[in-house]
Amino acid sequence: MNQKVLFFSTRSGLRLSKNIAFHYGKILGKIRFLEFNDGEYSPCFEQSVRGSRVFLIGSTTPPVDNLMELLLMCDAARRASAHNITLVIPYFGWARQDHKDKPRTPIAAKLIANLMVASGANRLMTMDLHADQIQGFFDIPVDHLYASRIFIDYIKKLNIDQLTIASPDMGGAKRARSYAGYLRTDVVICYKERKKANEIEFMNLIGNVKNKNIILIDDMVDTAGTLTEAAFLISKKGAKSVRAIATHAVLSGDSYEKIKKSPLEELVVTDTISIKKSNEKIKVLSCSSLFAEVMKSIHNDESISKKFII
Repeated sequence: MNQKVLFFSTRSGLRLSKNIAFHYGKILGKIRFLEFNDGEYSPCFEQSVRGSRVFLIGSTTPPVDNLMELLLMCDAARRASAHNITLVIPYFGWARQDHKDKPRTPIAAKLIANLMVASGANRLMTMDLHADQIQGFFDIPVDHLYASRIFIDYIKKLNIDQLTIASPDMGGAKRARSYAGYLRTDVVICYKERKKANEIEFMNLIGNVKNKNIILIDDMVDTAGTLTEAAFLISKKGAKSVRAIATHAVLSGDSYEKIKKSPLEELVVTDTISIKKSNEKIKVLSCSSLFAEVMKSIHNDESISKKFII
């Protein structure tokens, strides 16, 4: 296959994008952002993309500029006659708004999907969507990768006895059961009720954790409220140790302080989102090689099914 492969990155995703390109055996392409005094900007490719397979890499974390950069880059690539455009979005922001949970609210994840397709994307690649059904919001192929391939190797290296997998809420029960099934361990689930978004009213535990080493599994950690409350509850119920694993380290507000004060021995995350502050309890595992492997398989029209664990 002689089609040229090019990589470009949003400004906030440069570190991960460079690592992905390195593992692929490429370097990032040249792109310049023209800035206007009022805050408007325009991306400009400084090399030809005509007839090329273009990978545009960037997580769509707030603020909305990260999303807009990606959409504008995609539109620019389409208008510059790129043959194929794949959006590589390690963290797909706005995914928590995947349905109407109350009257007169948007389904933001579907709106974002429409915008990405309208901008000219031919394919999308992401990791650990907050809701699996978001794949169906797109009318283009979606490659949904799982960080479990990274985390399970890490868990095995810990060689923990009396290991039990836990979900910090009912929504993550399926994910926790998948990990527990693969690792042949028990699973426990925390049940919570919320007063409002990011505020927990109460939490209960389903299952036995006494004298067990617990690993909480989640797709993201935002305010760290749910995760740390679950850690306190599990510790109170007699667990030997509590660790947590979360793919996307959103970590907003006072989350770093909550993690530091919690019973968690460590929080293991990926680099889909850059860590903003140093914290001795937070360990970062890179997902760059996994993305590079899958991108190479896609370019070579090879099956990617073997890239998945859960």
